Amino acid sequence: MRIRKVTRRVTQIYDQMLAPSGLTVAQFSLLARLWPEESLSIGELAEALVTDPTTLTRNIKPLAERGLLQTLNDAEDRRRRLIGLTEAGRAIIPVAYPLWRKAQEQLATLLGAREIANLNGALDRSLERLARKG
Repeated sequence: MRIRKVTRRVTQIYDQMLAPSGLTVAQFSLLARLWPEESLSIGELAEALVTDPTTLTRNIKPLAERGLLQTLNDAEDRRRRLIGLTEAGRAIIPVAYPLWRKAQEQLATLLGAREIANLNGALDRSLERLARKG
C-alpha cells in the first residue's frame, strides 16, 4: 500500500506541473518514449513502459484523437501496428519537458537530493528483481 500511496502522490505532483501542456505524466511518458524513435510496435512500447498492451492501447486512444500519435502498419508485417509521434506530438514535447523538469525539481526539494538518490537506487534494484521474476 505504501508504494501505491507514494505513486499516487508523485503522480499528482507531475500531473499538476504538466497541466499547462494538457498532458498527464502517463501521457508525457508515452510521448517522451517515442521521441527518439521513428515508431514502435504496441508490444515494444508496452515493454518499454512496463505496462500491458491493452492498457497501452487505452492510453494511446486519447493521444491519437488529439492528433499527437498516429498508428501505422508495419511495412514488413501488415498485421503489426506501429505507433509514432505526429508533428503535433513532436511539437508538444519541448512544451511539456520543462514542466516535467519542474516536477522533478519539486520532488528533489520535497525529498532532498540524498533521499531521491536512495529512492532511485532502491527502485532500480526492485525493478530489476521484479523483471527477473516476471
